[in-house]
Amino acid sequence: MGAQWKAKHKEAAANAKGRIFGKLSKEIMIAARSGADPDMNPRLRLVVEQAKKASMPKDTLERAIKKGAGLTGEVVNYERTLYEGFAPHQVPLIVECLTDNVNRTVAEIRVLFRKGQLGSSGSVSWDFDHVGMIEAAPAGDADPEMAAIEAGAQDFEAADDGTTLFITEPTDLDAVCKALPEFGFTVQSAQLGYRPKNPVSLSGAELEEVEAFLEAIDAHDDVQNVYVGLAG
Repeated sequence: MGAQWKAKHKEAAANAKGRIFGKLSKEIMIAARSGADPDMNPRLRLVVEQAKKASMPKDTLERAIKKGAGLTGEVVNYERTLYEGFAPHQVPLIVECLTDNVNRTVAEIRVLFRKGQLGSSGSVSWDFDHVGMIEAAPAGDADPEMAAIEAGAQDFEAADDGTTLFITEPTDLDAVCKALPEFGFTVQSAQLGYRPKNPVSLSGAELEEVEAFLEAIDAHDDVQNVYVGLAG
């Protein structure tokens, strides 16, 4: 599943689109704490680009920026938390949440992990690299290998939909995003995340069981990203 697992056909469903907007709104509000101007706030600029790619309505986007920047008088108190463990068949995963109630979230995550195994901090993160991940689409015959070298990415992977996933050092994420257009790539999304070192290969009923587990995790309102060590 690569560096970040995504539910099959998720973006085709209206209720799923609403979840995507909700997740992006949280990220925008957190990023906007450092300033409401995307041109002066690299983190906010990246999330805004991701929101535009997802077709988030302009008023929803602007409202999230203003709320996060404190321009509406509302207090944004989301806390980022990570949970580590295993899906069925010992598939390692890291679950990233944004929550305004950590006690509620951890209790609900424990329930979701009943068919897997919730571990302690550090129990599986050693088997992942913390990296920058940039999804970009090529123009014409743009060369991903050359673009990766020239833009300063550490690695790249071709995706089935024709896009390329560029892997960077966490500190180089914004610089590589700015450089890629010079080499024929349009950045569609960019974020820090976790890339598995030793992904597990599954098929048939075992894979279906893991997919169902991951879909239940991803559907939780506080879950932002699910990173899984699953090949394919």
